[in-house]
Amino acid sequence: MLNGKQRAYLRSIANTIDTILIIGKGGITQQVIKQADDALTAREIIKGKVLENSDLTSRQAADMLSEEVSSDVVQVIGSKFVLYRPNPDEPKIVLPKAKR
Repeated sequence: MLNGKQRAYLRSIANTIDTILIIGKGGITQQVIKQADDALTAREIIKGKVLENSDLTSRQAADMLSEEVSSDVVQVIGSKFVLYRPNPDEPKIVLPKAKR
């Protein structure tokens, strides 16, 4: 679970990355789940978009995908969402420590 400072840090990273996951009329299929899982393993953070012809809202899509690929929803704005999952073997993103 991410705290506010970590979430803000990840949002700042997400500003500069491109949208690589598109969810359309077909919704969340096994192919979309595999693509998200592979991308999270390689990048740790991904940005997705839900097209207008989809039956899902961006919040629904982000929540469903995050559950399927065991990731955290960082942000949902409009039709876009950001997911984060740390790579246990080769971490690329170092999150700020939580205050105790």
